[in-house]
Amino acid sequence: MKVQLAAVVIAGLVAGGVAFAQDKADKKKSSASKGVTVKLSQQNKSGESGTARLTAAGDKTKVEINIKGAPKGVGQPAHIHDGTCAKLDPKPKYPLTTVMDGKSTSEVPVSLDALMKEKVAINVHKSADEAKVYVACGNITKGGGEKKSTTKKAEKS
Repeated sequence: MKVQLAAVVIAGLVAGGVAFAQDKADKKKSSASKGVTVKLSQQNKSGESGTARLTAAGDKTKVEINIKGAPKGVGQPAHIHDGTCAKLDPKPKYPLTTVMDGKSTSEVPVSLDALMKEKVAINVHKSADEAKVYVACGNITKGGGEKKSTTKKAEKS
C-alpha cells in the first residue's frame, strides 16, 4: 500500500512539473509574439536613430516608429523592405505611414509571427524628394535589433 501511495505521489509531482514547465513555455512564447522593439540605427551620417515597436494585432501588426534627430515638419517615407539593412531590396514590401517630426504609427497586413519569420527591415528615407537617401534602418529579428557587423555596413551605404 505504501509503495502504491508513493508511486501516485511521485507521478503527480512529475505530471505537475511537466504541466508547469509547459505553461511557462507557452507564456514565454505568447509574450514574445505580443511585441518586439527594433533598433533603428542611423544611416548616411543622418544623426537620426530610434526604435520601432511592433505589436501583434491579430492577423496584422502595429508598427510605431520613434526617431530622435528627425527634422521638424519634414515628411519622411518609411517602409518594410525585403532583405537586411546591409542589403535592402529597394522595392518596399509594406508601406508605413510617413514619419513626421520623428513619429509614425501604421498597421501592416501580416501577423507579427509571420513577419518575424521573414527576412525584412524597416527603412526610413530622408524625404519624398530624396527617397534614395536612407536615414535610419533596423532589421526585424527575433532579438529585435541588428547585428553589429550590419550596422557598420549600413552606415557606409
